[in-house]
Amino acid sequence: MINLEKNRMITTIKGGWNMNIFFEIHKNLPREGPGDNQYTREIFLLLSSLPEKPHILDIGCGPGMQTLELARNTKGTITAIDTHLPFLEVLNQKIGQEGFSGRVKTEKMSMFTLKFPKDSFDVIWSEGAIYIMGFQRGLKEWKQYLKSGGYLVVSEISWLKENIPPLLKAFWMEAYPGIRSISGNIARVQQEGYHFIRYLVLSDSAWWKNYYDPLIKRISKLKIKYRNNKEAMAQLEDEEKEMEIFRKYSDIYGYVYYVMKKNTN
Repeated sequence: MINLEKNRMITTIKGGWNMNIFFEIHKNLPREGPGDNQYTREIFLLLSSLPEKPHILDIGCGPGMQTLELARNTKGTITAIDTHLPFLEVLNQKIGQEGFSGRVKTEKMSMFTLKFPKDSFDVIWSEGAIYIMGFQRGLKEWKQYLKSGGYLVVSEISWLKENIPPLLKAFWMEAYPGIRSISGNIARVQQEGYHFIRYLVLSDSAWWKNYYDPLIKRISKLKIKYRNNKEAMAQLEDEEKEMEIFRKYSDIYGYVYYVMKKNTN
């Protein structure tokens, strides 16, 4: 779930970012990026030719809001993976609370080194995490783990318009140079041999309700705690900058869900 500071730390640990401060900012938020159960549910219902009990892999699950929503909408099994153990611990608690322990399990695992047999899953799902690997690389490498006719659903930050203001373009070229237009990403999907089904743009409200609004409250508290800590204040201000960029330019970029299907053998 793209967060600009997280992206910078994952790729280069640029500028001496403090991971402890980052995770204090993001600890126990409802989501680790934009999204909403309505979209998870709506898109899952598009997957029309699934078996009665599909086997689903959720890559980069974070605290697992979408994992739980998938579990509510299927009788199948779900494996949710992430590299940050505290996220998985939060998700495990919720899995138990909702009675999903028999069908949903978590594993601490990197998306770069998936440890599953080929042709394992009916669905691979990844909300806002494929950017870590790179959109096209993710499409290419994850395909082997899908069964013939299986579905891949990913959400990816994308340009929504053609004319990009120079300031915004410079911002994103630093944060995520892999950003492309919707048509550009659809071309990538088809280039990797998938059958493209449809795309869906995430609404502005889905950015604010489950991600930015809780983040604003957390930042307000931490700015008091870290008022004398320049390093922490710089990271908090960067989080605020990201939100202001979205507030100003949300008509030009956003999260887009891409739904595709692995061609049958």
